[in-house]
Amino acid sequence: MTPEPTGRLVPTSSGVDIVLTRLISAPVEDVWASVTDSDRTARWFGRWEGDARPGGMIRVQMAFEEGDAWSEALIETCDPPHRLGLAVGDAADQWRLELSLAQRSDHTELTFIQHRETPDGAGEIGPGWEYYLDNLLASREGAPLPSFDDYYPFMQAYYEDQAAAARAATAGSGTAESGRTTTGSTTGSPH
Repeated sequence: MTPEPTGRLVPTSSGVDIVLTRLISAPVEDVWASVTDSDRTARWFGRWEGDARPGGMIRVQMAFEEGDAWSEALIETCDPPHRLGLAVGDAADQWRLELSLAQRSDHTELTFIQHRETPDGAGEIGPGWEYYLDNLLASREGAPLPSFDDYYPFMQAYYEDQAAAARAATAGSGTAESGRTTTGSTTGSPH
């Protein structure tokens, strides 16, 4: 079964956000542990080590990228069990990520956002985040992890269409894009 893309690109005053949500049948505290406990993140994304507090630096070993790459991340925001904000990479190639959790009856709604200056690269980045969030769901259910080949290039056109719409909305609002492209190995080609 090929997964359907669910993310959207949302123009903002400073660029564009790639936004994805998942509904998880579990209390918010348990989902928070799945996205912050190193032993649990290792199952679906990668393990991490370091100073886990606002303003602290951590290193994340990307378990599903080529070469099990390590990335540095600054914890910008940490409000357990509801909000986590990270700046991943260095100033020349930095990805700003935000994760919000909200209790919805007996489920937790997870909202993932990557803040970007432009929609460039969304055709590669969006499918990567879809894959990782579905990895999270599979790891929580004890199910086999999905194959990245089911996400990319299958979802690429969907995200490129979203990027074109975001560019059009930005151009229509009079907001100028900086033209700076921020891409990296954080997602887009997991193996």
